[in-house]
Amino acid sequence: MSTERNRTKPAAVFRNVPDSHEGEDRRVRRTRDRLGDAMMQLLVEKPFESIKTQDILDRAGVSRSTFYSHFRDKNDLFLSDSDEFLEGLAMALSRFNCKSERVAPVQELFAHIAESRPFYDALVRSGKINDVWELGREHFARGIAKRLAQIPKSRAMPAKDRTAIAHGFAGSLVSLLTWWVQHGMRSSPEEMDKLFHKLVWNGANGAA
Repeated sequence: MSTERNRTKPAAVFRNVPDSHEGEDRRVRRTRDRLGDAMMQLLVEKPFESIKTQDILDRAGVSRSTFYSHFRDKNDLFLSDSDEFLEGLAMALSRFNCKSERVAPVQELFAHIAESRPFYDALVRSGKINDVWELGREHFARGIAKRLAQIPKSRAMPAKDRTAIAHGFAGSLVSLLTWWVQHGMRSSPEEMDKLFHKLVWNGANGAA
């Protein structure tokens, strides 16, 4: 969700997180990155429906045959790129082996949105933000469930309960982020992180 190529490791704190694309052919990765960057740049400039595949190819410097060897169409490119970013972020605490009791990198996500506000606004204008958050809820649900299984005070919770609770927390995270943006981002990402995790552990302790 950025015009910068940092979708799998979007925050400085996660620079040492193992790359989820490690082992992938570098030429393939570079091509996919260039196409993803081109799409994100164009989205800031004009509505999604106005972007033609040729616009993406021209911006990325990639041939039509190469594009179609990776993606079905521009929507497939957009969703694939968003999916990679969200999966990398949602699983970052686990990959980084974070020793805190945070279940999601809320501070990093909110800071990233603040830094990428023009792109976020472009997603809203183009009607693509719901597609992004639908992917995000699924990835964050899996990431939160994994963290609940790692953190000592919630590890004893039955797996099915962790899964159900994680889906609820993931939805709450998206709702909280949307509220924060719509109300001018008045609280800092750090404050929102603390608020979210206060809600998480109050809810988790109650469920337990």
